[in-house]
Amino acid sequence: MTPAALHTPICDLFGVRYPIVQTGMGWVSDARLTAATANAGGLGILASATLSYDELVTAIAEVRALTDRPFGVNLRADAPDAARRADLLIREQVRVASFALAPKPELIEKLKAAGVVVVPSVGARRHAEKVAAWGADAVVVQGGEGGGHTGPVPISLLLPQVVDAVDIPVIAAGGYHDGRGLVAALAYGAAGIAMGTRFLLTTDSPIAEDVKRRYLAASVTDTVVTDALDGVPQRVLRTGFVDALAKPSVPGRRFARALSSARAFRKLSGRSWASLLREGRAMRGHGLRYDQVLLAANTPMLIRNAMVDGRPDTGVMASGQVAGLIEDLPSCAELIERIMAEAEAALKRLT
Repeated sequence: MTPAALHTPICDLFGVRYPIVQTGMGWVSDARLTAATANAGGLGILASATLSYDELVTAIAEVRALTDRPFGVNLRADAPDAARRADLLIREQVRVASFALAPKPELIEKLKAAGVVVVPSVGARRHAEKVAAWGADAVVVQGGEGGGHTGPVPISLLLPQVVDAVDIPVIAAGGYHDGRGLVAALAYGAAGIAMGTRFLLTTDSPIAEDVKRRYLAASVTDTVVTDALDGVPQRVLRTGFVDALAKPSVPGRRFARALSSARAFRKLSGRSWASLLREGRAMRGHGLRYDQVLLAANTPMLIRNAMVDGRPDTGVMASGQVAGLIEDLPSCAELIERIMAEAEAALKRLT
């Protein structure tokens, strides 16, 4: 039986056994990983930003075929078809809609009215306060240790700020990989933890084995935060390719590299040049160079190069610093069982 301290509000909110969330990572959080997490008692979240609408329909059906437990889907709030995808979640009775960017209040209201739990991810207290005021059911708060887009404040400082500022369940992310971390997050007032890199490094993850070994070989200092991809800080594994992106280069060569990647992403995603250009114009409002605009629009392709095609020399590997603490590749079931056993042991030590 799970100790009462480890059964938190998000267990009931999501309909899961344990307060553990597997984040929606593009090219990583596929149907298999999502279902494996759900079957193990956590909340699996299917990534949809790198899927076309039709591919998302198929992926949800695949999750349903692999599990009868609740799961979530991660949506891009700024996607041109965000409303259509939200309608799909409602129609398919998906339990949770998660967002990397804050969804508009009307979208939150629409999902909530249909019984879908809305969980945005944020990296600052003011953003948590905003989405809570708009009606979000819970919020994932990622500290600077986390992979992908991240902020400068570590989770040990950000988490208590947010817990004190909002009255909805707070899920801590950034640096978590074991039961000690889960208990520490609960002690700060969180209702659970969310993990990306730790779930990426499981046998249920679709990532190429050579790439997994690259992660396992990393130390806690082998990641770097760079804004060279899209003008927004991202934590990734340090590679020669990442270092080259960050260095000044001949504008024509830089633009050609970005254009080549954009062409590949357009072909895979089914996106039109017009939609990429519309997105690019919006990004120019953030002061990005044109080559950065192209890179920002097709960053998913750079991630695919490494994570799916196993070519880190021409791609990007988002990673939390916690990769330096991970040494094995368990299944999702083994991982969650281990975390819960470690958490129970930590509670016993404290009492």
